[in-house]
Amino acid sequence: MDPFLVLLHSVSAGLSGSDLAQLKFLCRNCVSKRKLELAQSGLDLFAVLLEQNELSAERTALLRELLCSLKRADLLRRLDDFERGAAGGAAPEERDLQAAMEIICDNVGKDWKRLARHLRVSDIKIEAIEEKYPRNLAEQVRELLRVWKNSVRQDTAVSRLVGALRGCQLNVVADLIEEDQRAQARQSGSTDPGPLTAWDLGSAAPGAS
Repeated sequence: MDPFLVLLHSVSAGLSGSDLAQLKFLCRNCVSKRKLELAQSGLDLFAVLLEQNELSAERTALLRELLCSLKRADLLRRLDDFERGAAGGAAPEERDLQAAMEIICDNVGKDWKRLARHLRVSDIKIEAIEEKYPRNLAEQVRELLRVWKNSVRQDTAVSRLVGALRGCQLNVVADLIEEDQRAQARQSGSTDPGPLTAWDLGSAAPGAS
């Protein structure tokens, strides 16, 4: 079975009746009342979201938002595991980017807004991230990186993240990314990628504002 469908089955099986009721309430603006009434399980609801292209293996932000609203850390961990597995099957450049983003999520913390501004994410989007995930610092950082990645599309080199980190004096996090890149290069037998900081800060993220 498709790994994403396996994830959805697993999440659905872990939902209580009250969880399902809350999910249906949260989806009232994107799913019709009739379809919500017909949904008798999480899987029924997810099927509607898949059909409406609100949800897919590449678009998991809504699922993450819903699980955050439920405060179901156990189900969020399953989503994290899926996303890491999906990144593991991606192209090397995408795997490197996902690894760098995980390091940022684990280490940037309350400094994420400084990083956002160096990635040229607008103040409006920063405020929207705070409103979307109030009191959840880890998800604010993840959402920042999703917003940045979606804004710049093809121009998402790891060097841009490293340059932005150094631009806002988060050098320890930048060093961790570079060390991880070198370790990955040694494991794959490729040439050491060297410093990732030769980067024009002025071109951090065209279009992210």
